[in-house]
Amino acid sequence: MCTGVAVMCSRRQILSVAAILFMLTVASICNEVSASISPPSEPVRLIFIHHSCGSNWLSDSNGGLGIALRDNNYYVSDTYYGWGPDSIGSSTDIGHWWLWFRGPDSTEYLNALYAESDQHSSYSRMITEVSGENEVIMFKSCYPNSALKGDVNDPVPEIEDNPLCGQSCGSQYHTVANAKGIYIDLLEYFNTRPDKLFMVVTAPPLTDDTYADNARAFNNWLVDDWLAGYAVGNVFVFDFYNVLTTNGGDSDTNDLGLPTGNHHRWWNDGIQHVTGGDDDANPNVLEYPTGDNHPSKAGNEKATAEFVPLLNNVYSSFQVIPEFSEVAVLAVLMVSTVAVACLSKNKIKIA
Repeated sequence: MCTGVAVMCSRRQILSVAAILFMLTVASICNEVSASISPPSEPVRLIFIHHSCGSNWLSDSNGGLGIALRDNNYYVSDTYYGWGPDSIGSSTDIGHWWLWFRGPDSTEYLNALYAESDQHSSYSRMITEVSGENEVIMFKSCYPNSALKGDVNDPVPEIEDNPLCGQSCGSQYHTVANAKGIYIDLLEYFNTRPDKLFMVVTAPPLTDDTYADNARAFNNWLVDDWLAGYAVGNVFVFDFYNVLTTNGGDSDTNDLGLPTGNHHRWWNDGIQHVTGGDDDANPNVLEYPTGDNHPSKAGNEKATAEFVPLLNNVYSSFQVIPEFSEVAVLAVLMVSTVAVACLSKNKIKIA
């Protein structure tokens, strides 16, 4: 049996204890989330918007991404050339993303995208279909998008003045500044869909170094700066470009698992994004050529091994957001209640 004990607590003591409890709770949750790279406990629907490089990446005989996602509990579907309303699947350049997510017909496109459950490329996936909408939305532009023109320091236009909206990468308006403007505007939509996880995959590098420095600067901006101040927690950038800029000696040998080279991976219990690991004369070009700009099997396999643990980690964090919000709200309410009581009295008697 418990006996009542009268304790006289000053308002400063109570507020201090409440604040400490709140911070410990938040820290505990954040630490648990950041350390998780385990697959989801239940199957998750994922759709990948891509063209030929993405198809090779997914393929069992090439990058093996489809199998890896399947084995990590993702039910994968994809879109390809000719897919969807207005054949929007044929349009995957940076300027086209505005059509998908912000344009006048975006609701029609996205409704079809979220409901899609078919395969449009060859890869292994779960035999039994998972019901519901696609929850993880992966999208990637193809390698011609790495030929970004302009100056990296050019001012970013407002979206209503951005001539790249809806345009292909062959447009004269395919510049670093305009591409930044497109992605900044996409956040307006992503912010409205906290129930979806948007995985942005950067375009592969080119073997031609004409615009290679611009591509590097743009992709670094996506990873390091684009999401600064964006608090929803439902967007992540995987730097496919960067992963493909170093190899293990030749285009058929990758540097997966090595401490040297360029990587975007889970490393030493955290996310590692290394971009300065190439010391040759052209550090910003494709190091896995196949006679053209499609990455080789070795490059795609490196990307698969580095991407999937990051996806698991990000999805784990994404799933915890609702629970974290409830805990945070309760903690704030507790602190607020105590604060009000303390403001009305100099002391509180607890029996």
